[in-house]
Amino acid sequence: MNVHLTFDIEVWCDGWDALDATFPASFERYVYAKSAHGSYALPMTLEILERHGLTGVFFVEPLFAARFGLEYLRTVVQLIRVAGHSVQLHLHPEWVDEIRPALIANNATKRQHLTYYTVQEQTALIAYGRSLLEQAGSGSISVFRAGSFAANRGTFEALRCNGILIDSSLNSCYSVSGADIRDQHALNAPFTIHGVRTYPVTVFSDGFGRSRPAHVGACSFLEMRDAMRTAAQSGASDFVVVSHNFEMLKPGGVQPSRIVVRRFQQLCAYLALHRDELPVTGFEASTEPLPSVMGLPVKTASAMVRSTLRRHVEQLLCRIG
Repeated sequence: MNVHLTFDIEVWCDGWDALDATFPASFERYVYAKSAHGSYALPMTLEILERHGLTGVFFVEPLFAARFGLEYLRTVVQLIRVAGHSVQLHLHPEWVDEIRPALIANNATKRQHLTYYTVQEQTALIAYGRSLLEQAGSGSISVFRAGSFAANRGTFEALRCNGILIDSSLNSCYSVSGADIRDQHALNAPFTIHGVRTYPVTVFSDGFGRSRPAHVGACSFLEMRDAMRTAAQSGASDFVVVSHNFEMLKPGGVQPSRIVVRRFQQLCAYLALHRDELPVTGFEASTEPLPSVMGLPVKTASAMVRSTLRRHVEQLLCRIG
């Protein structure tokens, strides 16, 4: 079973009313997060991956650079590329109405999700985002992830129009994700739509039977380990893990969250130890034919009760610590 370690790399300001004033500090936090303990944003993520000999797919959001300058995006891209990882396209259209000159004609209001845009608008935004990344030195863009996992049928049409034929936007835990295709496609296994190969984020059943996405910050390491084991045993071909550049930080600051740091370190150590049966790869490594319509239900991955209880204990420790 191929394991895909994916990272959504984003820069956000504290609200939209004072972007120019807040951007410099926001960029420093989201990219570096320097503290007395180290830089637990992007640099520590890259360091832990290198320590364990693993490579990731980094979905970089570029639209902020259309407001603040390509040099900021180039800094992010080069950090990732120098470390030997893949840079791919992530798009949060919340930035669209903040950019001048306007990228699209309908630019009067903030529309949070890509699904709120027409196919033609999505096509234009994807093309522009790819252009920004490639100007920043990303290399050729071949994989896409929509911000907030907000993709619809039109997104895949837009990707095909742009020649981007691999995607990892779908996440069944988010109602906005694939809302208009769920009646025709299962979102718990890779499939092809409009000629685009899409690899949904893995969702598993936790120890209490609730759906849980394979997000580093959303589940314990034991849950992640259980989910990977059961997915592989059920014959799954791919397991998609999600993290962020700010995942290992405490909310609102630059201090590391010891529990999330430990989760990520344990996950990477486990994958390094089991690299033969759980190879960590890019999406391009998966070349088997994929179905284009919903087939038989795929057995979902699952975690044991004690592994989920571990997460609840960790969450309690976070609140009191």
